[in-house]
Amino acid sequence: MSRKRKAALFLFIAAAVGAGTAYGQDAPAPPAASDASAFVFNTVLFLMSGMVVMFMAAGFCMLEAGLVRSKNAATICLKNISLYSVAGIMVWLFGYNLIYGVAEGGVIGKFEWWNADDSDPVGTGYAASADWYFQMVFVATAASIVSGTLAERIKLFPFLIFVAVLTGFIYPIQASWEWGGGFLDKHFGFSDFAGSTLVHSTGGWAALAGAIVLGARTGKYEGGRVTPLPGSSLPLATLGTFILWLGWFGFNGGSQLALGTIDDSISVAKIFVNTNMAACGGVAAALLLTQAIYRKVDLTIVLNGAIGGLVSITAEPLQPEIWQSVLIGAVGGAIVTFSVPLLDKLKIDDVVGAIPAHLLCGVWGTMVVPLSNSDASFFGQFVGVMLIGAFVFAASLAVWLALKYAIGVRASEQDERIGLDKAELGLEAYPEFAPNASG
Repeated sequence: MSRKRKAALFLFIAAAVGAGTAYGQDAPAPPAASDASAFVFNTVLFLMSGMVVMFMAAGFCMLEAGLVRSKNAATICLKNISLYSVAGIMVWLFGYNLIYGVAEGGVIGKFEWWNADDSDPVGTGYAASADWYFQMVFVATAASIVSGTLAERIKLFPFLIFVAVLTGFIYPIQASWEWGGGFLDKHFGFSDFAGSTLVHSTGGWAALAGAIVLGARTGKYEGGRVTPLPGSSLPLATLGTFILWLGWFGFNGGSQLALGTIDDSISVAKIFVNTNMAACGGVAAALLLTQAIYRKVDLTIVLNGAIGGLVSITAEPLQPEIWQSVLIGAVGGAIVTFSVPLLDKLKIDDVVGAIPAHLLCGVWGTMVVPLSNSDASFFGQFVGVMLIGAFVFAASLAVWLALKYAIGVRASEQDERIGLDKAELGLEAYPEFAPNASG
């Protein structure tokens, strides 16, 4: 090949390489494999955890249906599927952006509905819709707590109106103070990993306000004594508790918010173990204490002991050692055991024991965080618990009172006597067992 031809060939190859380089600079570079993998695993964590947490709605439904009398079981089922649906709509319309639209160190977010923004998926690290879904099912969980406490005597539509206010405004505003980067997070270092206070105590405070306004069920506290009103199905209540226990792995494990690295995977696994062991501690404590106090084991308190243990570990399920998790859960079980009769002495009628298991154990679990997490302080935790409790209780009380005097919240004594299934739905959960059943 002549010198001229060699030179021409060299220039051609150089031009081609240069053109390829220029094209590569102009075209968007594909994300690195590690970024894409992290995005996928993080998104899957949100979606799978959200599905498991959504199933907690079934757990609450079964627990409550088992602990109410049979004449109210169908109404409880209707309330639980309805409140989940109302929560979904309200979190879309207002809730999500109230939580995450707050300015750093602020108090309240944006009043606008949510739209998915996946314009920078690698930068965000997960699909926007997956995050919205995961947050939505948490809100529905808080509303489920209220349903069980107020069962058997509250009207359907006033209850659902309250749920709309709770899930669209009350819950999101207080959640923004921590999870949205609001003032509790910025100025007080308040820490609540998965929601002992932000979810469970919030639901408990709302339930307590409702129970005070609503009053006790007819016949519960008469003649200076407490009259037991046994539920319709303890096996069903037990099934509901197991479903909730399962759901908590998504509740706490998903709150790691990432699964795209080895460290995140190890953390999620550790959260699963600590969550499980706290529940075991709650059951063991309630089992032993009810035997010691009543000379017989009380299954309903043991079931709530499991829930109390789960709520207690939710504020910090990653940092404790296993023995600490068992202890934290056991204290939760003890709180439930001693608080159930205390509420009866105060004549606060909590049908399913949600106030001890969610409100009080939520406070305990939040306050104990600094024992295993050095980034949190007892002062910051105390401020967070008190401010959130005061806000949620006051706001809930105002809404309940407004509903009471505007449209009424309590079923009539006659409706309560025959059961809300017949009175409000015109049907029965167990018609073949009704006194007037034929055949």
